Parts: sequence; structure tokens; C-alpha cells
Amino acid sequence: MPVTLSTKLLHTLQKGKARLGAEALRRIARFVESQRTAEHAFRNKSGKADLYYTAFGWTLSRLLGIGIDPQKMHRYLSQQQPEQLDLVHYAAYIRCRMLRQWIKNGKAGLFVQSLLPFKIRALDTFTAVPHADLHAPYTQFLWHSLREDAGRRTPNTPDTLADYHVPGGGYRNTRDGLTATTNATVAALALRGPSAGYRANEDLHYLRNLQDTSGGFRAAPAAPFPDLLSTATALFVLDCYHTPSNYPAQHFIESHWLDSGGFSATLPEDHSDVEYTFYGLLALGASAQEFRKKQLGR
Repeated sequence: MPVTLSTKLLHTLQKGKARLGAEALRRIARFVESQRTAEHAFRNKSGKADLYYTAFGWTLSRLLGIGIDPQKMHRYLSQQQPEQLDLVHYAAYIRCRMLRQWIKNGKAGLFVQSLLPFKIRALDTFTAVPHADLHAPYTQFLWHSLREDAGRRTPNTPDTLADYHVPGGGYRNTRDGLTATTNATVAALALRGPSAGYRANEDLHYLRNLQDTSGGFRAAPAAPFPDLLSTATALFVLDCYHTPSNYPAQHFIESHWLDSGGFSATLPEDHSDVEYTFYGLLALGASAQEFRKKQLGR
């Protein structure tokens, strides 16, 4: 099976799962299953079926052994109107197509899909993209990953990323931004990594130094506190580059694990969803070296 961003994410999630005890896995699985609709889609924060959240829910379902009916998956996808979706939801739609193949046919389905790519929209057909910029690092990251999920050959890292680089390290998602952000830096590093052999560079060092002593990462230097999404994606990219974080993240990750069995976005929040439960497991997997002796739920 080809190595893609999605397969790297899945491998990291598997490492996160391996860090969990049996009771912890049951608690998380019960939470994920509680977010599933009768149509086997997954709910957003408002409790409604949502394509974006369904991509996270189907991934977690496959990972945790939660039954998902391929026929219901097909029915849900056939109800979507991909030509009218924004880039974020279109990327989720393409990932859901990949996940249905995986759930229905196992790894063989993913391999066949990589050999038989299917047609996708051109990037310039989207009227709504992150930061209203087709060339921004996060937009390019989404475009790159959805092309991989569709089994299509991905182009080289775009030269336009240099327009978003901040002197001294890091990337921004707007050309006129003054400071680098975690999201943009993670996206650019993920895009540049394969062609650069995942060699350490100033941007990686910038990202590493965004971590605070709690073990978490902030979305931007001025953010009031770190969040689980920024932490999980930063740790994931550091792991791709075989670079350890400055501080242990175990306590930070555990503190976002709620009694519901899901994970919260930030410490002040007391509710969970499948997106942040995905990021909780991703963070566990990306910091797996910290969990060799201690596992949650044991």
C-alpha cells in the first residue's frame, strides 16, 4: 500500500491505540459509537450528521472495531453533492470514499484504489477554501492529501509556499501575516518532508519551540492556551521528522480525556466530539515513546 499522509496518520493512530488499556479502549469506543447516526454518519457539535465529522468517525470506527455498514456508507455518500462542497468538506468526502473501500475490502481495497484513481475536481473550481487563498500552506495540504486519497499522483511541493515563510522559521496562512502559526507550519513541513528526506530545518525547530512546559502547543504564539488539535498535529509532524518534543505531552493529553470517553479541544471545555477524539489518539500515537511503561486505563 502506498505511503501517503493518510496512511501515516492511520499508522500513528494505531500506535495511539496500542498505548491504551482495554477499559480505556472500551470507554472511547462507546463514546464514538454514541456519536453515530442511524444512517452510520457522525454528528457534529450541534448533533447533526456532518460529512466532515463522519470522516473522523469512520476512521475511529475502523480503528476501534466499531461496526459500520458499507451499504449505509455508500448510501450516505451518494446523498452528497461533491460539486457543491467547499474544499474542507470535499477533502472529507474523498477521505470517506477511501475509508469505505478500507472498511468494505480491507487493505486490498486501498491498494486497488491506488492503482485505479478516480476523477476529482480541479483546485480552481472551489469558491470556498481556507483563508480564501488557493496557495496557502493549509489549503495546499488539504489538496495534496485529497489527491493521495483519490489515488492520484501528487505534484511536487509548490514553490508558492516560500511566499508564506516567516524569516527565522515557520509559516503563515496569509501572505501579509506577521507571525507564523502552528497550523501553517505543520502543513508546510508535512508537504516538504517527503521530498526533503524529513531533514531537520529551521522551521522544524520553530515548531518544536512553540511547545510550552505543559506539553501542549498553541495555535499561534498569542493564543491564550494550548489546544489538542495543535498539539496532536505538531507532535505528528515532529514524529514524521523523528524529532522529539521539548517537553513530555502525556499529562497534557490525559487532561483532555473526559469522563464521556472522548477528548475535549481545550482544558476549559467539558464536551467531546469525534474530531477531538481522533486528535487525542493521534497525539498519543505521535508521542508513543512516552508511553512505553505507562498506558492509560491500566
